Amino acid sequence: MSWLDDLEARLDSQLQDFLRTNPDQEALLAEQERRDRQERLRRQRLQLQEEAERSRAALLQLASEIRSWQQRVERARNAGAGDLANRAEAHVAGLMEQGRQRWQALAELGQRFSQVEWELSELSRQKRSAAPPAGASAAADKQAGGATPGDAGNGMEGDLGEAWAAFEAQQELDTLKQKLGR
Repeated sequence: MSWLDDLEARLDSQLQDFLRTNPDQEALLAEQERRDRQERLRRQRLQLQEEAERSRAALLQLASEIRSWQQRVERARNAGAGDLANRAEAHVAGLMEQGRQRWQALAELGQRFSQVEWELSELSRQKRSAAPPAGASAAADKQAGGATPGDAGNGMEGDLGEAWAAFEAQQELDTLKQKLGR
C-alpha cells in the first residue's frame, strides 16, 4: 500500500467516524449527492434535446434532398435517360438508407431521453418521500423548501441555504481535524 492509499484510507475512516457521530451531516451529504446527480441528469437531458434537434434538422434536410433526387429520377426517365435515372435511383436508395439509420439513431436518443426523464422523476419522488432527519439544522430545512427567519424577500433562499449547509459542514470538518491533531 502506498502512502497515498494509506492517506485515503485514513481520511475515509475519519469521514465515516464523523458521519456516524453527526447523522445530520450524513443526511446533508446524501442530499447533496442527490442534487449533484439531478444536476448531471438535467445537463444530460439538455444535451440529448440539443442532439435530437440537430438530428431532426438533418432528417428534414435529408428528406428534402431525397424528394429532389426523386424528381430528378422522374425527369430523367421522362427524358429517356434511363442510365442517368438508374444512377439517380441508386443515389436515392443510398439516401433512404441514411434516413433509416438516422431514424434509428433518433429513436435511440428518444430512449436515452426517456431513461434520463425517468431517473429525474425518481430522484424527485425520493426527495418528496424522504422525511427530514431528526434535529436537522435550519439550513437543512431551507434545502427542503422551508424558510428561516430573515430570509423573506431576498430571492436567494436556495443559494443561501446551500451555502450555509456547506459552511456548517466545513466548520464541523475543521473541528474534527483539530480534534485529530491536524
